[in-house]
Amino acid sequence: MPFPKALVPVALRDYQRAWLGRDLLAGVTLAAVAIPEVMGYTSIAQTPVVTGLYTILLPLLAFALLGSSKLLVVGGDSATAAILAAGLAGAGIAGLQPESPQWVALCGLTALMTGVILLIARLLRLGFLGDFLSASVLIGFLTGVGIQVATGQIPDILGVPKGTGGWFEQQWSWITSLGQVSWPTLAYGLGTIAIIFIFKLFIPKIPGAIVAVVGLLTVATLTDASSYGVAVIGAIKGGLPPIGLPQGLEWSDVGALVPTAFACFFIVIAQSAATSRSFALKHGDRADVNRDIVGLSAANLAAGLSGTFVVNGSPTKTQILDGVKGRTQVANLVVVAVTLIVLLFLTGLLTDLPKAVLAGVVFVIGIELIDIKGLARVSRRRPRELVIAIITAATVVIVGVGAGIVLALVLSLLDVIERQYKARALVLEPKPDGGYEYGAAAAGAQSAPGLIVFRFDADLFFANASGFTDRVEAVVAAAPSPVRWFILDCSGISDVDYSAGQSLADVTDYLHKRGIHLILARPEADLLEILEKYDLMDRITPDHVFDDLDTAVAAFGDSATEKPAPSS
Repeated sequence: MPFPKALVPVALRDYQRAWLGRDLLAGVTLAAVAIPEVMGYTSIAQTPVVTGLYTILLPLLAFALLGSSKLLVVGGDSATAAILAAGLAGAGIAGLQPESPQWVALCGLTALMTGVILLIARLLRLGFLGDFLSASVLIGFLTGVGIQVATGQIPDILGVPKGTGGWFEQQWSWITSLGQVSWPTLAYGLGTIAIIFIFKLFIPKIPGAIVAVVGLLTVATLTDASSYGVAVIGAIKGGLPPIGLPQGLEWSDVGALVPTAFACFFIVIAQSAATSRSFALKHGDRADVNRDIVGLSAANLAAGLSGTFVVNGSPTKTQILDGVKGRTQVANLVVVAVTLIVLLFLTGLLTDLPKAVLAGVVFVIGIELIDIKGLARVSRRRPRELVIAIITAATVVIVGVGAGIVLALVLSLLDVIERQYKARALVLEPKPDGGYEYGAAAAGAQSAPGLIVFRFDADLFFANASGFTDRVEAVVAAAPSPVRWFILDCSGISDVDYSAGQSLADVTDYLHKRGIHLILARPEADLLEILEKYDLMDRITPDHVFDDLDTAVAAFGDSATEKPAPSS
């Protein structure tokens, strides 16, 4: 009897046995990279090292079973870890200290809140919210996170105390502490960075991060690195993660964490959706963002219930999985299995791992988030958006990640509104051999003596309605010959809000008082229904509505004896 398809996870349906060998190898390779990475992310989230391993145990399992993407890798992430740490530090909770049980519990609570927000977003079909971070803003945001993450690792690489305060104060702290540099610690940090980049350049198929971690861990263990001043991660609590709700918290903590949870929610939606879509398109699959939100919600709920922090879809780890020819979430289930083995049997081997090694791994991740090539592309193709990207990056670095994500959303929305506000207004002139010349709706423009074909390339809403009215009045008033027909090409207008409806009524009155007929060409049925609700269709006769622009222009030629429009 065949296994019911409905019970098979979406990402694993139609699985082929021939893929298993490749998925097993890809999963082991990915685990070798992901495990040291997520351990390093704990230095950003400021949680115990073992919590990094927890981010790829139950959360990745939850997404593999409930998400739809075949390749998206979910786990600890530098961007959400940075948002989380900044949010907790600024929450104003008395006595809160990084890495304390209270801090870890608050991280779990934030993950639970993020999971709930994601679930609500799925129920309301809000997957489109991820689209409200434009590509240029996201490049700027991740670049800012990269700078913040990379510079945040410098003290651990140098072996000097971390500073407090704002970003500039923290940088000044390690700069003024250069006289206290621990040279053995620096050797481990620089060695890690060098190994990773050497393997990336010359042997890219082998993950340099795991070579650096295993190799330098071996050196540190054999030489007893801690005895000559190298800080090591120390004993790691092995075994399964604690299961249950975060303990020892107050209801007031929930309110204090709401902004942080929403900031994490937006970056999870934007980054995961973009990653899932790009890899689905690459392989000819269909991305189901709303289904992935279910998986991401479950992953964050699992994180909150297993003593760790917010998780996210990782572009870098997903790229690694794709690069080693992983085919499905079976590869990620292998990562879960390998992580479980490490937690149960191998944590004792990590005791002597220098913190500088993990800092070096995360430093490289931060450097790779600084998207210089992306900024250069934006600069060449859309210089105006480069300014927005740089402002976003600077805000993330100087003010903080939470402020950066808010600014990123605001700038993206303002960019959309401005483009709609400054939409092109055109006057179309028929060509003798067919088609139209598109010219700006400037004084003196007309389509033919007595005719203006006017096109507005945006929906009409409260912000651009006045501009639309002003442009119509200006082009009509300055027409070289008296206007008899004003054809509104509606192909660029799909919606009219209430304020714009009032403005369109004023335009209709303005034209009719001048004896000019308002003609609609190429309106969608939905648009006509909206205009009907605003009683505008009572002022436009049915024979002045045309499905085709050419037909409308031809009808103007046959209207020489038509009476002027009645004054409203």
